[in-house]
Amino acid sequence: MRKKTPTKLYYSITEVAELTNVKPHVLRYWETEFKALRPKKNRAGNRTYRAGDIKLVRDIKELLYDDGFTIAGAKKKLLQGKPNPGGRSMKDKKGNALEAIRKDLLEMQKILETK
Repeated sequence: MRKKTPTKLYYSITEVAELTNVKPHVLRYWETEFKALRPKKNRAGNRTYRAGDIKLVRDIKELLYDDGFTIAGAKKKLLQGKPNPGGRSMKDKKGNALEAIRKDLLEMQKILETK
């Protein structure tokens, strides 16, 4: 389950790691791979992430870990504009869920008809 992002302006890399369940060294690596992920640094040189950065981290994580994209594939998907987590529009997600329910109902109907 996704952790809710607290409402503040800036987050440290440790806070982002906890919120997204992604280790800090992975976040630093993703900065080298994904040009859009460029958190600002404060005067001390520490990364300061904003809410948009956290959303991007979550999107990258979902593309890589949940959807099975390679880094190159995730980069392409992000450049195309990822409509929402999962890379599918809400209409597609609802349609897929309804289709699955319809299939289940048809299977149940067949079972009941054979009894």
